[in-house]
Amino acid sequence: MNETISWLLEGDPAIRWQSMRDLLDLPEQTWQAERQRTLTTGWGAQFLARQETNGQWGGGIYSPKWISTTYTLLTLCDIGLPGDCEAARRGAALAVGSLLGPACDDAFHQKLAGLDRCIVGMMLRIGINFGIDAARIEAIVANLLQEMMPDGAWNCRRNRRPKPHHSSFHTTFNVLEGLRAYLAWGQGAQHEAAQAAEQSALSFMLDHHLFLSDKTGEVVNPKFTYFSFPTRWFYDVLRGLSYFALADAPRDPRLQAAMELLHSRRRKDGTWPVQNKHAGRVFFDMEETGGPSRWNTLRALRVVRWWEGGRPAA
Repeated sequence: MNETISWLLEGDPAIRWQSMRDLLDLPEQTWQAERQRTLTTGWGAQFLARQETNGQWGGGIYSPKWISTTYTLLTLCDIGLPGDCEAARRGAALAVGSLLGPACDDAFHQKLAGLDRCIVGMMLRIGINFGIDAARIEAIVANLLQEMMPDGAWNCRRNRRPKPHHSSFHTTFNVLEGLRAYLAWGQGAQHEAAQAAEQSALSFMLDHHLFLSDKTGEVVNPKFTYFSFPTRWFYDVLRGLSYFALADAPRDPRLQAAMELLHSRRRKDGTWPVQNKHAGRVFFDMEETGGPSRWNTLRALRVVRWWEGGRPAA
């Protein structure tokens, strides 16, 4: 075991269990036991302790950012909180019910049609992780499949003026992470269509080498080259590469520039930093901006392992 992985194993249970699974290939009973500790200690337990008596966090469903119910649940998904956690399931039911509706009826479909694609993708990921009913899950997936842009991905501003003609990197990955949860769920009636949509969106990203203009070859947005965590609704190159590793996508040469960027961000001590913090309220900081980041180091090592032909992240 190298020094960097040893350092990861000295961290929060959220980091420990995922390192055991994704970097060390330890038996499931070992990492699942560590995963259970996220309920009672560390970051997971700290977020759960801040849940309000009505089931929400931060006094709201989507806002205030980043202490609302939605963004807290997304962080709990990242932590890998067990899906049978009753507190998280209660929060997920409240979030999906408030933003879309408690049942798959006409009112649910009307809200679904009007909601930003970013938030719809978030609700899909949260709903699958924390157990909302299959009927609403399938309705969300059907909506996302219908709302793809002509270039093969998504843009949350599709109904605004001026009407966008190009997919958004931010929106695309909020949707993709929901679809990836759906594909991993393994019970979906639209599995093949969701796979095809995922491949379409990944092709769109490959055409942009994850962060470059497909017309000029220039960096689309310099902020894409700085790695944050939690990512919130924002895209960056590490978030993109992490998804390709999670999906065990082919090692396409169009990813080479992104991989070179990833390696260039590695510190001399073998770790990666948090380079960017998205402004907003937080309950607490899991890590300090600018310092060595266990989150980003874990995520980056997953990518490197996948790129070099190792086992993909589970």
